Amino acid sequence: MKCNSIKPILRMFDYDKAIEFYVNWLGFKIDWEHRFEENTPVYMQISLDGIELHLSEHHGDSSPGAHIHIDCIGLQEFHRQIIDKKYKYNKPGLEKTFYGSWAVTVNDPFFNKITFNQPLDESEIEA
Repeated sequence: MKCNSIKPILRMFDYDKAIEFYVNWLGFKIDWEHRFEENTPVYMQISLDGIELHLSEHHGDSSPGAHIHIDCIGLQEFHRQIIDKKYKYNKPGLEKTFYGSWAVTVNDPFFNKITFNQPLDESEIEA
C-alpha cells in the first residue's frame, strides 16, 4: 500500500470564526467550499504550504477537541509571522519538546489543537 496524503476533518461551528482563525491568522487559503443548499452547513478544504485540512459544520463529521500533529520546516519564521499579527485569542509559544523538535501549538475556536513541529538541528540538541 502507498498513501499519498492525509486530510484530517476538523469540526467547526461558525464559518466566520473559522475564516478569522485559519485564513486571516494562520494564512491558509480556501480551496473549495460545499453546501447542499443555501443556509445549510458548509464543508470546505483549506490549505497552507502542503497541508490540507477539511473543516465541517456537519453534525457527526468529527468531534471537537481533535489534536493533529504536523511536521514542517521554517517553523520559527511561521511563529514570528503569526505572533506579529497579534491575534487576540491565541499567543502560542515556540518551545523545545522532549522528543527533539521545536513546536508551536494553536487552539482553534472549536477546541481543536494543531501542533506544528520541526526537528531540532544537531546544533540545537543538548547532549
